Amino acid sequence: MNILVTGGAGFIGSALAKRLVAEGHQVIIVDNFNAYYDIQLKRNRVAELVPNVPVYFLDINNKDALSALFKMYQFDVVCHLAAQAGVRYSVEVPEVYVTTNVLGTQTIFEVMQKHGVKRMVFASTSSAYGTTTPAPFREDESADRPVSVYAATKRSAELLAYNYFAQYGIETTCLRFFTVYGPWSRPDMAMLKFAEKITKGEEIEIYNEGNLRRDFTYIDDIVAGFVKAVEKPLQYEIVNLGNGRPVELMRFVELLEKELGKTAKKVFLPMQQGDVYETYADTTKAQALLGWQAKTTFETGIKNFASWYRSYYK
Repeated sequence: MNILVTGGAGFIGSALAKRLVAEGHQVIIVDNFNAYYDIQLKRNRVAELVPNVPVYFLDINNKDALSALFKMYQFDVVCHLAAQAGVRYSVEVPEVYVTTNVLGTQTIFEVMQKHGVKRMVFASTSSAYGTTTPAPFREDESADRPVSVYAATKRSAELLAYNYFAQYGIETTCLRFFTVYGPWSRPDMAMLKFAEKITKGEEIEIYNEGNLRRDFTYIDDIVAGFVKAVEKPLQYEIVNLGNGRPVELMRFVELLEKELGKTAKKVFLPMQQGDVYETYADTTKAQALLGWQAKTTFETGIKNFASWYRSYYK
């Protein structure tokens, strides 16, 4: 298949593009390489993981440029991962999230509709569940109480996807990711941020006094689920991709300390605005519809991450 990967220089996008190429698909990447975090890390991901894939420096709100690309390649599927990420940053610049995650997604759907592309797999988030959803989180929950602008924009994009399915028959599988981690992760994510500070002997900030639980899901498992969604049309569906085994925050810190061989200097702080206490995926639907289940233990994933971290940052 001819596949467009938006946000293909990102943490998950680059790993997905690599796997799709290995599966024999023709892959094209678009990414605007914005300065939200280290641009060189994005360039290095592309150079290391997908060296032979065409990469276009393109903003997803640029409708004319997108249309030209669609006309050139005649895509079968769009893997839409381009987004402004980060729960906490959305408190500071909410307008960027609306512009990219909502308007940008709507622009892609318009271009798809114009060029007759009928399938999308969309990268959504467990943040959509907010704080009122009972654990473990199931896809049939209303998810109408997001507590961050980031979560609200991702939920809005899911609703846009249903609209374009109902009006134009564009099939979309929305995959709600649960705390993805692993090699090549973003510097604003806890794992890489903590690793850098622990290594340098700097303090790490632990929110809600450490009373947090996250359903950490290893990057290779997420990519495997995404590929299954690419290969299996489901009309319109929302599907959780999570490990299904939440980890206490202090357990995460303990394992990271062990792998890095250094004790962290910890500062305990109250809950941060826009954050949630727990993420916990019910993956029954992913198993039933996609035949997918996470396989990587957290201990193995942390070990793999630490090995990459030591190699990359030397």
